[in-house]
Amino acid sequence: MSMLYELYKNDIVPKAMEQFQYKNVMEVPRIEKIVVNVGVGEAVQNPKALDGAVNDLVIITGQKPVVTKAKKSIAGFKLREGMSIGCKVTLRGQRMYDFLDRVINIALPRVRDFRGISPQAFDGRGNFALGIKEQTIFPEIEYDKIDKIRGLEVVVVTTAKTDEEARFILKSMGMPFR
Repeated sequence: MSMLYELYKNDIVPKAMEQFQYKNVMEVPRIEKIVVNVGVGEAVQNPKALDGAVNDLVIITGQKPVVTKAKKSIAGFKLREGMSIGCKVTLRGQRMYDFLDRVINIALPRVRDFRGISPQAFDGRGNFALGIKEQTIFPEIEYDKIDKIRGLEVVVVTTAKTDEEARFILKSMGMPFR
């Protein structure tokens, strides 16, 4: 099992039960999944631009992404319904914990002028969204082989009912909040 999962099971669960007065271990919030999303706006004019984003996501997550399609036509962006405009990966289980461990301990410290993550990025239901400006902070990406710098969104979906519970779980795992 992952080091992060062991930490959660052995240290975070007892602390959370004590702090939030849970009666049952199953009440303690856990991370359900992590969704990594890359939007490729230039895929409207150049469909081949999507291939680079797909390859980057495969390298970063170790899983093949799903290509996302436009739900509505938007004339101002020359976008038609059904056009491919991005890709996403949903990570669960072992891969999810390994990815979160890499984000916390390797990728985020490599960001220039990093002062911590904003604790305001919770959605009110215990889910946390993190925007990354460039994919080159991941050590798996070789700078010479990328075609373009792209940003990506990482959404951590938890079973927490409040932001406070989710913040406690993520902070205990080592998420560097300001």
